[in-house]
Amino acid sequence: MEEIYLAGGCLWGVQAFIKTIPGVHKTEAGRANGNSDSLENQYDGYSECVKITFDSQTLTVESLMTYLFEIIDPYSINKQGEDIGEKYRTGVYSKNKKHLEAAQHFIDIRDDADQIAVEVCLLTNYLRSSEEHQDRLDKFPNDYCHIPDMLLKKYRKV
Repeated sequence: MEEIYLAGGCLWGVQAFIKTIPGVHKTEAGRANGNSDSLENQYDGYSECVKITFDSQTLTVESLMTYLFEIIDPYSINKQGEDIGEKYRTGVYSKNKKHLEAAQHFIDIRDDADQIAVEVCLLTNYLRSSEEHQDRLDKFPNDYCHIPDMLLKKYRKV
């Protein structure tokens, strides 16, 4: 199993979508690359993200990027849907440099690579979000989500 962290705007929808993908073993809502080690602080530079534990024999980083690009506007800077602010930026984070190389290559070979605003960065800090944010849309399916419901359920097993 390997770990990668994906940011695609509000983490509620990203987690709800990503956990339905074959090869994803576990997800966790969190914050990537902030400047503190506490959830008590105001915004401190972090990006809302989902920690993904995945089976690399079943799922590649390139495939995860394809899935991510299904649910984000890759050209938007600090905004997804109605969520606006730096913490809603899109990104790929990992401690594994091969993950970052694969993610960057995915972007670089696209015809629109020069327009893409998805950051690809080494994970320097991660905090698990509070329990109220874990699997939020399972608990409160009517909460706001920038990802259309049909897309959220696209890969869900019946």
